[in-house]
Amino acid sequence: MFDVLVVGGGAAGFFAAINICENSPNLNVAILERGKEVLTKVKVSGGGRCNVTHAEFMPSELVKNYPRGEKELLGPFHTFCSGDIVAFFEKRGIALKIEEDGRMFPTTNSSQTIIDCFLNEVKRLGITVLKNSSVVDIAPSELKENPSGWRVQSYKKAYETKKLLVATGSNTKIWKIMEDLGHTIEPPVPSLFTFNITDDRIKGIQGVSTNARVLVKPKIFNNSKILVSLKSQLPKTPILESEGPLLITHWGMSGPAILKLSAWGAQILNGYKYHFKIRVNWIPEYHIGGVLPLLMEIKEVETKKTVLRTNAVELPKRLWINLVKASGIADSTKWADVSKNQLQKLADQLTKSEFSVEGKSTFKEEFVTAGGVDLKEINFKTFESKIHPNLYFAGEVINVDAITGGFNFQNAWTGGYIAAKAIASF
Repeated sequence: MFDVLVVGGGAAGFFAAINICENSPNLNVAILERGKEVLTKVKVSGGGRCNVTHAEFMPSELVKNYPRGEKELLGPFHTFCSGDIVAFFEKRGIALKIEEDGRMFPTTNSSQTIIDCFLNEVKRLGITVLKNSSVVDIAPSELKENPSGWRVQSYKKAYETKKLLVATGSNTKIWKIMEDLGHTIEPPVPSLFTFNITDDRIKGIQGVSTNARVLVKPKIFNNSKILVSLKSQLPKTPILESEGPLLITHWGMSGPAILKLSAWGAQILNGYKYHFKIRVNWIPEYHIGGVLPLLMEIKEVETKKTVLRTNAVELPKRLWINLVKASGIADSTKWADVSKNQLQKLADQLTKSEFSVEGKSTFKEEFVTAGGVDLKEINFKTFESKIHPNLYFAGEVINVDAITGGFNFQNAWTGGYIAAKAIASF
């Protein structure tokens, strides 16, 4: 029998196990990992460099990066925040660095540094790691000597434990087991994805990046059961809007502006089956009413120059050329000869270009899912289940997810730490 079983050999599971034994060295702790390797997501994070956390050290600001979990994580972040995980690694001789966008990596630029740290700590603390131990069932213990404990059945054998921490990430089989135990599971949908778009305006200019404002247009479903009176109440404002760097790719659009929309709109865009329209303002410092007078002024000043070769606003040259062509302005057209109607079309292209999104693609190596154990069923002072005593959660198994930048790992560290403190107190 174990004092504590941790199901899941990832970031949250390892960090929790280490902190349990740091607080109570005499406890018999084991980690069950379904695969033949542990910490696989840590290994690929940040392109193999491991984006450990983000350089946002104020809990009230940090929580704003979590589409699901913002309210619930405020208290936990006051207990264990970004600075605390930095201190954890520094204590073990691992320095972290801050990059321009706020992401934090080990100075070695290798995720293996983080993995080796965890493996060394597990060995030092005497934590048992059981690989190839996929869990098939979890149930309250029936043994008299383990009251209020748990029986965990793997493919190999059954284990008894006094306390159980589930840190299995987006594992649908474990979610089904939790549901059978009475927990509510928010249906999982993808988060952090890029938009698939086929459009001549962005064709052949992959790699171009610029600051833009992007909004998702509300989708009107053709349903004969919807009454006319209800149709008149459709939202007039965008349901989702984001501003930031937008990257044009081989398959469409990516970059922070798009990823934020995919995270905050995970449920909505899933409902749209990833087919919807977006509107892009390529020059967010301008609105439609302000751009036309600017273009009219340039027409008066740059009479002899061609529109195509005169970038009137701060835009990457290749993007400007494509938007000019999309406005019906020929390559050889000079500013003096361009019509007001053509300038109006150009102003529209610059400030409200519409694109059809026809699917999604996974963002790099990020595999983030919105969904999991309902947050109302978790005590965030301990990360213990409100339904079952001695059952704890950490990481993405609960309905918390974040935008890219190290925030999902911070959720894992914080949940693992707080659950460990609570578990180690017995």
